[in-house]
Amino acid sequence: MDFDSRLAALRARQDKILSEPNAPAFDDGGAFVRYERPVLTRLHVPLEWRYDLDPATNPMLLERLAVEAVFNAGAIRFGGKYCVVARVEGFDRKSFFAVAESDNGTEGFRFWPEPIEMPELDDPAVNVYDMRLTAHEDGWIYGLFCVERHDPSRPDDPTAAVAAAGIARTKDLVKWERLPDLESPGQQRNVVLHPEFVDGKYALYTRPQDGFIDAGSGGGIGWALVDDMTHAKVGADQKIIDARLYHTIKEVKNGEGPAPIKTPKGWLHLAHGVRGTASGLRYVLYMFVTALDDPSRVIAAPGGAVLVPWGGERRGDSANVLFANGWIADPDGRVLLYYASSDIRLHVAESSVDRLLDWCFNTPPDRGRTALSVEDRLALIRKNRR
Repeated sequence: MDFDSRLAALRARQDKILSEPNAPAFDDGGAFVRYERPVLTRLHVPLEWRYDLDPATNPMLLERLAVEAVFNAGAIRFGGKYCVVARVEGFDRKSFFAVAESDNGTEGFRFWPEPIEMPELDDPAVNVYDMRLTAHEDGWIYGLFCVERHDPSRPDDPTAAVAAAGIARTKDLVKWERLPDLESPGQQRNVVLHPEFVDGKYALYTRPQDGFIDAGSGGGIGWALVDDMTHAKVGADQKIIDARLYHTIKEVKNGEGPAPIKTPKGWLHLAHGVRGTASGLRYVLYMFVTALDDPSRVIAAPGGAVLVPWGGERRGDSANVLFANGWIADPDGRVLLYYASSDIRLHVAESSVDRLLDWCFNTPPDRGRTALSVEDRLALIRKNRR
C-alpha cells in the first residue's frame, strides 16, 4: 500500500472510532451505569501526534512517536463542553497531559490541536500524570498532579523514585502557570484541592506516604489547610480522615479521586482503594460523604466498592485496576464519572446526585468481620421474605 492509500486508511479508521455511538450498558442496580465503549483510547490520539506525515521523511508511514495508553483523566465543564485532561503515555513511558472535549460527555471525544505544554520547575520532573481539576472559588482552575523524579539518595538505582504533588493553574486549559510543588514532610500522591475556602484557607485532601509505591507508616486520605497555593505547604499534622483498614478494599493504600461534589446533604467523595491479591494489587472505587460545615468530617461511609474491574477492564498494562480522578455533575443532577481500566483506556459511567446519596447513606458500612457481614445479609434476606 502506498503512502497516500495508507494515510487514507488510517484516517478512515480513526474517523470511524471518533464517530462511534456510545450507549449505556445494562443497569444492574449499582450506583453507576457503565457505558458500552471506552471514551478514549490510544487510537483516539490524533495521527499528527504519532506519525510523521511527510512522505519524504517517512515514506513507509510508520508511527514515530507511538502512544500506548490514554487514561486517568481529570474532568470539568468548560466553554459549554465536557472536557477531560487525560494522561497520555507514549511507548517511552513518558506521560503528558492533553485536553479532549465532547458535546454530551459520553461519546465523540476529540483532542484539542496540541497537548498541554506544562511549564517545568528548576528541578524538572521525569514524569507527570493523573491530574485532578478543581474550579476554585478564587476564580482559578487548579490542576494537581503526580510528579515523579529519580531518588537523589539512590543515584545508582534506576528503579528508585520519589513522588511529589505538582500544582498548576489556568483560566483556559491552554496556558498554565506552574506553581511550586507541595511542600510536605514525606512523599505525596493523589492530592486534591477542595473547591471552596475553609476558614479562609485552601483545603487539601492529601495522601502522605513513606515510599514512592508503598504507603508505609503513612497512607489514608489526609486533610490539611494551607494559606497560599502559590507556596503550598503541609506539615506533619495532616489529619487522616479516611484511614486504611485491615482486610478491606483499602488495606494497602487509598486515595482521593476527583474533587468532591457539593450536595444538600454533604460533600460526595469518590476514592480508590487498593488491596493485595495473588496476582498483584487490585484497585477499586468507593465512596463516602463529609459534612457541609466541616468537609473533613465523614458522615456516611458505605461498605465495600462502588465499582470494580469487570470483564475486559481487567486487561491492560496494570491488570485488575480501576482508577478515577475526574467526574462532572450537571445542573440537573446527572453525574458522569470518567474512570480508567488497567492503566490503558478511559471509560464513562453515569449516575445522579440523588442515586449516589442513596448509595452512600443507605448502604450498610463495613462492620469489620465475617459474622457481622453475614448478620447484615441475613437481615436483608429475611426482610425480603416478608
